[in-house]
Amino acid sequence: MTKRTAAKHKIDRRMGENIWGRPKSPVNRREYGPGQHGQRRKAKLSDFGLQLRAKQKLKGYYGDLTEKQFRRIYSEAERVKGDTGENLIGLLEKRLDAVVYRAKFVATMFAARQFVNHGHVLVNGKRVNIPSFRVKEGDVIEVREKSRQIAVLLEATQLPERDVPEYIEADHSKMSAKFIRTPNLGDVPYPVIMEPNLVIEYYAQN
Repeated sequence: MTKRTAAKHKIDRRMGENIWGRPKSPVNRREYGPGQHGQRRKAKLSDFGLQLRAKQKLKGYYGDLTEKQFRRIYSEAERVKGDTGENLIGLLEKRLDAVVYRAKFVATMFAARQFVNHGHVLVNGKRVNIPSFRVKEGDVIEVREKSRQIAVLLEATQLPERDVPEYIEADHSKMSAKFIRTPNLGDVPYPVIMEPNLVIEYYAQN
């Protein structure tokens, strides 16, 4: 098992949920946590526990961001006018690696980060290799022509388990996508319930 696969499975098991909706998630077989005593961990969570889990789940979903990265995004969401929870989701979905994943250029959020890191992606015709790069409405994201025959890329576009959301316009024949608009929480096709309001409560108290 690769390190990335192990990391994805570990996060799923820790959360007790198949947070990416992947058919190979261990949670599809076992809904308890990892480790020898995982089956016993069914105690009711405190308010803090629920807030912490909501934060870990959202942070884990986007490729297991570091606490420093995630807190920086939260701080920005707090400064922007409007609902902080909605702002947080919007900022996360505007990350270049998230857009590459949503456009179905790759199969997982972890692969999206690696794909961008390795210089396979262009934004408005210029190569960008920073996964956290923030796209703007109207930006065109393309796979470099030299990278378009990569096997994982071709496999990902055929995946039946998820669709490209409405706020991204993808053309897999040209391996390009356009970021149409910043989504709200209800627009994002999470396979599990995400609770950014609990994340906001967590940071407000800690």
